Amino acid sequence: MDMEMTGTPWLNQPVMLHSSRADSCSKFTAAQCAYRNYRWRYWYQADHVFALSTVYFFIAVIGVCFIGFCSQRFAPASLREKAWWRKLVASIRFLAYRRYDAAATRWRMPSLGVSLLMITGAVFFLAMTLGPQPYYWPNTQTLNYGSSPPIATRTGWMALACLPFMIILPTKANMIASLTGVSHERLIVFHNWVGWAMFALALVHTFPFIVFHIWKGDMVNQWDTSVVYWTGVVAIIAQAYLQVFSLRFIRDRFYEFFKATHYIAAIVFVVFFFIHCDFRLSSWDYFIATGVLYTLSFLYPQIRTYFEFGLSHRASFTMVSDLTLKVTIPIDTAWRPGQHMFLRFVHMGLHAFTAHPFTICSLPVTRDSKGNSKLTFYVHPRSGLTARLAQNAVKQPGFSVPVLLDGPYGGVQGRPLYTYDHNLIVACGAGAGLSLPFVMESLLRSAWQARSGNKKFVNKIQVVIATRDMQLVHWYEEALLEYLEENGLEMVPENLDISIYQTGRPESKSNSTSKDPERPEEKLNGNSQTVSRLPISVFSGRPDITTIVRDATLQPGHAVGIVACGPGEVLKIVHDEAAEAQLRVMSSKASAREVYLHSEVFSW
Repeated sequence: MDMEMTGTPWLNQPVMLHSSRADSCSKFTAAQCAYRNYRWRYWYQADHVFALSTVYFFIAVIGVCFIGFCSQRFAPASLREKAWWRKLVASIRFLAYRRYDAAATRWRMPSLGVSLLMITGAVFFLAMTLGPQPYYWPNTQTLNYGSSPPIATRTGWMALACLPFMIILPTKANMIASLTGVSHERLIVFHNWVGWAMFALALVHTFPFIVFHIWKGDMVNQWDTSVVYWTGVVAIIAQAYLQVFSLRFIRDRFYEFFKATHYIAAIVFVVFFFIHCDFRLSSWDYFIATGVLYTLSFLYPQIRTYFEFGLSHRASFTMVSDLTLKVTIPIDTAWRPGQHMFLRFVHMGLHAFTAHPFTICSLPVTRDSKGNSKLTFYVHPRSGLTARLAQNAVKQPGFSVPVLLDGPYGGVQGRPLYTYDHNLIVACGAGAGLSLPFVMESLLRSAWQARSGNKKFVNKIQVVIATRDMQLVHWYEEALLEYLEENGLEMVPENLDISIYQTGRPESKSNSTSKDPERPEEKLNGNSQTVSRLPISVFSGRPDITTIVRDATLQPGHAVGIVACGPGEVLKIVHDEAAEAQLRVMSSKASAREVYLHSEVFSW
């Protein structure tokens, strides 16, 4: 169990894939041998007992999520109408939507469902760590059961078993996302928490060795002669850096620095962790699994970028307002509302080596239309790349650069939003453009139904936008009218209701908004002004999100689909109201019969 430096300071010789499991109890009595070889403390089978158990735990959690995802996606319509099924789905959605934030510490808690998964994981690791006895071998000066304290052995193997899951969870195209239907950006929270679990296990693995060798009196000699100790220290320092800088208040303040150094620290951690394990038992199998899974997750988007989209696409840039940059990429491909793409802008210096996620704000044109599909993004320039693009767009409107594409990812899972009786889209701040593809899709479906004479099902489309961009009304209307024209749609259905709240304009006492001198055709409508060609009402001040969402979900017998994008405070309100709606569904109170919520994590 102890490694001696023979031939190289890095690894034992000869280097093998697995170390031997050969063991002898010749130095022990039968009772002592039985004590040492007990399942929960036997060193030579610790990888099977603790590491494999950890893998099975992760697989079981993924399996449960996979069953739930498939059940909701492929459930027949007849089953969805059953009262017990709707209540079951509502209970799961309640866990997914409900959040409890710690206001005093400004800590944004994950949803109740995510929190329960984390608590389940914590219980598992605590039980596996503290349950088996003893924590230290009852060694004496004449009796030596081993130099690896049992508590250190089991936590080390459990930490190692976390490695493949921690590494692949943040990748854009990974098997966990495919099996569970959870988009990669929503798995980041699990990547972070698995990292913390692994770090805690690593600390519990480390300190018992220090305690043991201080008791034995050879701590200094071990540090000077054994590569195991300093490689382990380097690995745990790198991991500590990754975890501490992942704390929200640190990450948000030093995000560019953290992003630039994250991969370097991760490589240092994995390399020294690999050397530290030194092919003990089956330890290197977990590095092989990590390498294979990460390589597949890395290669898939690269193959899509170069072989599906190619290298010939160019992105053009136009400032449509003082606060909004429009990015347009002609393309022949398909995507769904709510999805996002990763863009890598070539010839943009160091930014050419990084891919940036942007929410798609357009839809592909239909087959019978004369136009060509265009990926359109409406971006609020902030700093870094987007600020540089905006500066170039101001100096040279319509300038373009080569771009590499990766995606699309995310979007609404399960039924499309237009299949719900009532669509409510809440978009605030930089997320205003997210609502466009959902509105476009519903407009197209309504037009098709009107042409076919089928008015049996026409859903209501309610859009609520809060923005500081005083020119948003103009480019928003222009985008919708352009889509209607490209698809040969002449009439706007009556089921569309768009309300834009301009938070940058002081709210008047009369709640009315004066005419825009650049738009003389606009007409005042009570406390709003309505744009002439589309039913867009413009208000000053902030919308009452709570009342808007509650009113939508209180419609008896309706199926309500909600999409929300915006700051954390806005998403918290929408999530809470959607969770309350699930309680009403479960209690059979007078309200919507179904409420679905899709919240957008990105706000670009």
